Amino acid sequence: MSKIDHSLFSAHEHALNDTFGDCPECGKALHIRNSKSGPFIGCTGYPDCHFSKPLHDKQTTLLKTLSGSSCPLCHEELAIKKGRFGMFVGCTNFPACHHIEPIKQQEDTHVGCPKCEKGQLISRTNKYGKQFFACNHYPQCRYVLNFTPIKKSCPECGWAVMIDKKGRACCPQPLCGYCE
Repeated sequence: MSKIDHSLFSAHEHALNDTFGDCPECGKALHIRNSKSGPFIGCTGYPDCHFSKPLHDKQTTLLKTLSGSSCPLCHEELAIKKGRFGMFVGCTNFPACHHIEPIKQQEDTHVGCPKCEKGQLISRTNKYGKQFFACNHYPQCRYVLNFTPIKKSCPECGWAVMIDKKGRACCPQPLCGYCE
């Protein structure tokens, strides 16, 4: 049986360690680091030096150009793009032009926000395409529902909104749990 040469696997001589150059702030080497948001390039002098940059500078991907459309700011073509917050429509003349717009327009449910009592609940979509309903006064009001709101008060606790849960009107308050 042959022996394995462990010197081939030593971590301090890894091929990718020194390919990112030196830190522009302190001069130490830059390495790939990990966080809860994913990998990034960071300084080996951390915590004394806080320099970091994204692993991929271009995090937005162009999926399809929308022929016949034009940007309202620079009159270039618009395209469907995918970024870190999901899909959107953006100008192909980026970075010179920063025009973006959502793919789906936000729909008003005509149901008032029961938390702040000033806003309206609107239909939104998260980056994975799942629909939710949130107050249009975000970030001042962070009220969110995962089910379609119904403009009806809960007869049990008096909460101003109920939700449509599999065809049944239910109270969204966790402590109430009333369903018709």
